[in-house]
Amino acid sequence: MEQIKKIAVGDKTVKAYCIPLQSKNFILIKGGKGYIMCGYLNILAAEVFSDAAIMIKGVSTIDQALDATVHSLTVSAARLGIKKGQSVRTVLKLIA
Repeated sequence: MEQIKKIAVGDKTVKAYCIPLQSKNFILIKGGKGYIMCGYLNILAAEVFSDAAIMIKGVSTIDQALDATVHSLTVSAARLGIKKGQSVRTVLKLIA
């Protein structure tokens, strides 16, 4: 069953989505300045579109995603101050 969760980040809100697919869940957390995606999406495609995108891996729930760290990121995400290995909870403040 699909899950959508609103997450308060200071005075802003981001939305987290968990969509069950055939073998795994698709996870996406979207803020006003960028998004966090699971391995189902393509970081190179996000780069082509100049998106501020962050990839996390090894997660299948929103809670696991919130406890993850940045696996890879686009140049636009780096311009927001995001770094590889950074915690998702810290990243939320930068993409909200």
